[in-house]
Amino acid sequence: MTTPFTLIEGEGPVLISVPHASPSVPEDVADRLDANGALLADADWHIDTIVKGLSGPASKVFAGFHRYVIDANRDPSGASLYPGQATTELIPTTDFDGRPIWKQGAEPTIADIDERRFSYHAPYHEALAGELYRLKEAHGIAVLFDVHSIRSVVPRLFDGRLTDFNVGTDYTKTCAPAFEELATRLFRQASDTVLNGRFRGGWTVRHHGQPALGVHAVQIEMAQALYMDEAPPFGLHADGGAFVGEVLQRVVDGLTELAGRLKP
Repeated sequence: MTTPFTLIEGEGPVLISVPHASPSVPEDVADRLDANGALLADADWHIDTIVKGLSGPASKVFAGFHRYVIDANRDPSGASLYPGQATTELIPTTDFDGRPIWKQGAEPTIADIDERRFSYHAPYHEALAGELYRLKEAHGIAVLFDVHSIRSVVPRLFDGRLTDFNVGTDYTKTCAPAFEELATRLFRQASDTVLNGRFRGGWTVRHHGQPALGVHAVQIEMAQALYMDEAPPFGLHADGGAFVGEVLQRVVDGLTELAGRLKP
């Protein structure tokens, strides 16, 4: 069953969000996908499993729908996050390589966008907002850590091979500088890291990150080659994603400790 979200409440000030890992597509939507779309290739494969394995007091919210249903990290108005650069829409019409994903004549309509925005996109972000409010009330501060991964080579979206870790804070608009510095430093200790490069933060962190109000948000985009095979059947490497899990754990622990020091 395709659901908008799963929420696991924690006792700490950090909320981890995973918007793109689900392979779930409602039957009526799946029937409209062509053979290429049915591969569901543009998912953040296994990130939900890795994040569920993280320990500690952080809350976690997982989107329960594939991005081909509707993209939880896009502006619900349909406005581009990266004007002038190739990107995918609120409901994608192509895959990351620009190839069609819908059967001819079955492409998403305005009515589809409205319905899925109401049924999936809005409930997911209401869950994020509600949990961030709860954490802010409990701790005086809240930190959203939005976790993503993507194929390491996608010529339509970026040149060459993607850097292993890509931290996004929309040029420090979504969080206090201390959170940006800490996350970037911890990822750099693990492997090559870029701050506010091609992926400077999607709609989730731009919308929910309100540092002046004590709500901070950081996005991480990871190259999938770090932990998995990037072609079907998209299997995990032999370590089962342990390396990525260890890095994410250190960052979550660091964000939690920093939030405790910076709370009012």
